[in-house]
Amino acid sequence: MIWLPSIEQVIEMHGILIRRTGGLDGIRDRGLIESALARASAGFGDYERYTGVEAKAAAIAHGLGSNHGFIDGNKRIGVAVMLLILRKNDIRLTFTQIELIRLGLDIATDQVGPDDIIKWIRQHQ
Repeated sequence: MIWLPSIEQVIEMHGILIRRTGGLDGIRDRGLIESALARASAGFGDYERYTGVEAKAAAIAHGLGSNHGFIDGNKRIGVAVMLLILRKNDIRLTFTQIELIRLGLDIATDQVGPDDIIKWIRQHQ
């Protein structure tokens, strides 16, 4: 089962993250959030760019973390949605908070792309 969250679910999740961890709540550009979520389904005809749970989760994490659709907390929501998609598909990761923070920072500064995130996920299974 591959579960991809709706924009409403991601916006609600973002609000929860901001209330728990601080920062500014709100949307800067809804279209950028929609684009980040649609990225997991990118393809042409029968070709899918991102196949499998890890690839779809990585594409969404990268999109949310680098598109900056929210006023604040883009890295946090990108990584959190990625982890939730993986967990819902029974993929458990082992990582330190430092590793997770580094991943979020690397996504936001374009140091890593979706393929790098897939590798990170697989290294932490």
